[in-house]
Amino acid sequence: MRPPPAPLMSSGVLTDVGRQRVGGVNQDAAVALDLPQGGLYAVADGMGGHAAGELAANLALDTLTQHFLDSRGPAPERLAGAVQAANLAVVRHAVGESVGMGTTLLAALVDRGAVLIAHVGDSRAYLLRGGELQRLTDDHSWVAEQVRLGFLTEEEARHHQWKSVVSNALGGEERVRLELFGLPLRSGDRLLLCSDGLSGVVDGPALESLLSRSDDPEQLARVLINAANDAGGPDNITAVVVDIARDAGLPRYALPERSGNGPEYVDVLLNSRRGSSMLTYLLLTLGYFTLLGVILIPEHRTVSALLGLGLLVAVLAGQRWLQARSRPAPRQPGRVAGRLSGARASRAAGPDERPRDLG
Repeated sequence: MRPPPAPLMSSGVLTDVGRQRVGGVNQDAAVALDLPQGGLYAVADGMGGHAAGELAANLALDTLTQHFLDSRGPAPERLAGAVQAANLAVVRHAVGESVGMGTTLLAALVDRGAVLIAHVGDSRAYLLRGGELQRLTDDHSWVAEQVRLGFLTEEEARHHQWKSVVSNALGGEERVRLELFGLPLRSGDRLLLCSDGLSGVVDGPALESLLSRSDDPEQLARVLINAANDAGGPDNITAVVVDIARDAGLPRYALPERSGNGPEYVDVLLNSRRGSSMLTYLLLTLGYFTLLGVILIPEHRTVSALLGLGLLVAVLAGQRWLQARSRPAPRQPGRVAGRLSGARASRAAGPDERPRDLG
């Protein structure tokens, strides 16, 4: 009788109010959901005032997990759809005293030997592999964009007066903008999802050193929280640590690639994935019939090959043209930031709120 296989992964989740929040309000939330061949992990950092921020974060995670469990289809589409459902839940509850509320959302779906990352806002995902720490996400914030454009240094960004303004969050508009990408996992990998209450006060080298410890995920989550509190604990702190214990096969679907263009509207992203799947089938069909023509009509093999190649090029060119037309027009600078900055300002105005640092 064979012994049961070792668990694919183990995880630890912890959230803490920090040391500078009078009244003990925690607007962070986290979830860890075990699945048959992996797990769904997420961090949300709410904004919009005491009760509103806490409501937004918890509402987003409740909706995310329930929608993902209730939906069917390929995992990337299910995850993106769950993020959109979470966004709509926040938008529809942002009435009355909760007007202007929102939340970041960072989700990691471990599916066999891969992880899918869905990212909205400035919470962060890291991967420790072979003793080296890789940051997987870029912040969706005004100062982060200035750093990417070369107008600010990392050090200037950490102390900028607008460091608390995110440029993208759930609750900003009815269509969420997100980044969705995947990567293969290996035995020994360690994932960290965290709110900026951790990444804003514990820098990269210190995180790498802490994550390289041999502690199990639950112990390590506590170590990370303590490190942020020892650095002043100016914000709520959340850490989700996931250890990959063994190798597993990749899922059957194609892992979504990172576009490099930042967050995209969810419908554009999903249409692009559907179009990519249809394109793959079409290209395979054209290739099959081209090869068939070369074999069955040898006297016209050159014509068959050139005709097939021409059709392949035409299909690819058409696909690029359709993708270019489907992209939304460039957003006006500050459009979302302006709306969400009101929520951030309401956070800072409360007696137990402090401006958010950017790591």
